[in-house]
Amino acid sequence: MAGIITLEVATPDRLLLKEQVSEVEVPASNGAMGVLPEHAPLLSELGSGPLAYTPVGATKKYIAINGGWVEVLPDRVRVLAERAEFGDEIDMSRAEEAMKRAMERLTHPTAGMDVARAMNAMHRAQARIEAAKATGMVPKK
Repeated sequence: MAGIITLEVATPDRLLLKEQVSEVEVPASNGAMGVLPEHAPLLSELGSGPLAYTPVGATKKYIAINGGWVEVLPDRVRVLAERAEFGDEIDMSRAEEAMKRAMERLTHPTAGMDVARAMNAMHRAQARIEAAKATGMVPKK
């Protein structure tokens, strides 16, 4: 069908989503990438951030994505993510606490601290917070 893309999002644990959509915005490693039907084929590394998609006949939805790969074909987008979760399934208070811990580690490093691991934790928490907020979750004060 013209104007439609099949979006598949999978992690090592499960197939999270397989749905007909009209557009997808993917958090690639070098920034967000928009995909519409008939997009040129490509393969890209994923970064961390919210994946936004618009199901046919519905409003925009969000999935927090962390690492992996995306394959784009003219009629299909396959996201193979290391981690992914729907924005409306995210526990905002846990995500905010994870962000707070990661920021604390990065602003007050200790000897032998794995900086890359702390940065990855911060990026994961940020992706979760952004996806939850975009879905309409309200952060606690």
